[in-house]
Amino acid sequence: MELVGTGDVRAAREHLAGRLRATPMVMSEQLSRLTGCDLRLKAENLQKTGSFKVRGALHYLLRSDAERLSRGVVTVSAGNHACAVAWAADQVGTPSTVVMPETAPYAKVAACRGYGARVEFRETGRAAFE
Repeated sequence: MELVGTGDVRAAREHLAGRLRATPMVMSEQLSRLTGCDLRLKAENLQKTGSFKVRGALHYLLRSDAERLSRGVVTVSAGNHACAVAWAADQVGTPSTVVMPETAPYAKVAACRGYGARVEFRETGRAAFE
């Protein structure tokens, strides 16, 4: 496995510039008191799809070649990752399929469909990986 360095993070930031929301840093007074330092939280719940996971999904797809994108993408998730992949696929114009357990939250299912993903259900989360 290759380690991710500071340069990789900076390159990804530049690669995603203008494509995602700029989310604020919020001071946490309680955590700052507990840790004895100025502690801030990144409010990624305000990001597209509601989590930081959209950053990785979009970065991956933007780095993929046209042949790879023509085949579409598939993910297994019942939550934020599913939404991130579905949204990112829509942004780059590639088809997406999300495999979810039958117990997936309706809001996540609806969001994935809203981003254009085809949603397939499996009885359990474990079965979704088979």
